[in-house]
Amino acid sequence: MSDTRPAFLFVHGSCHGAWCWNLVMAQLEAQGHACRALDLPPYVAGAPAEAQVTLEDYAQAIVNDIDAHGGAPVVLVGHSAGGYAITAAAARAPDKIAQLIYVCAYVPSAGISLADLRRSAAEQPVMGAIDLLPDRLAFVFRQDKARAALFHDCPNSVAQDAMTRLVPQPVRPQNAPVQNLARANAIARSYVRCTEDRVIPPVEQTKMTCDWPKGDVIDMHCGHSPFFADPKGLAEIILTRR
Repeated sequence: MSDTRPAFLFVHGSCHGAWCWNLVMAQLEAQGHACRALDLPPYVAGAPAEAQVTLEDYAQAIVNDIDAHGGAPVVLVGHSAGGYAITAAAARAPDKIAQLIYVCAYVPSAGISLADLRRSAAEQPVMGAIDLLPDRLAFVFRQDKARAALFHDCPNSVAQDAMTRLVPQPVRPQNAPVQNLARANAIARSYVRCTEDRVIPPVEQTKMTCDWPKGDVIDMHCGHSPFFADPKGLAEIILTRR
């Protein structure tokens, strides 16, 4: 008898890649769940150049991945800036998304870009940890600040490896709002709020989900990288959300 449960599709946040989900996926696969992660443009073959990458390119990359794996609806899980990517994909192809799970992620509001949302926060701790590149088309995490911001509660070996994998993040996708947001918001969704987050302040995560049913928001007592700090715990929470 075949497994008809939706597969999990994981989407990374700024400067990360599919690799950041490996430990969580290992936990899920050990329990028999189908899952995969993808790299967002421009870090995939055939993607637009860094300067031209858009939020719609992110959405299309996710939809393309779903289609390439048979087109069955997935549980879409997004971390940090990946919250905008998964929402944009859900707005583009709501029939291909069974559920949205935001992991200490930005939740889009109508007409508001990720950059707008970040700037509206009372505190912006991440700004001290990133540098805009000279061409102003992308930013990077500072090597002397990234560990404290992203991985302060993660095992040292894991954090050190992750530091070497961080890549420039194109700015353009973060300056665009999600179009057709109502289509995405009609899909079942859950939020994992990280109470020790040093990138997206927990108070801002609470604001973004203030009108969500309480049962759809669950806390993890860790920082911005729960997939490294507690991959087993995050996998268990993701399973309870489905």
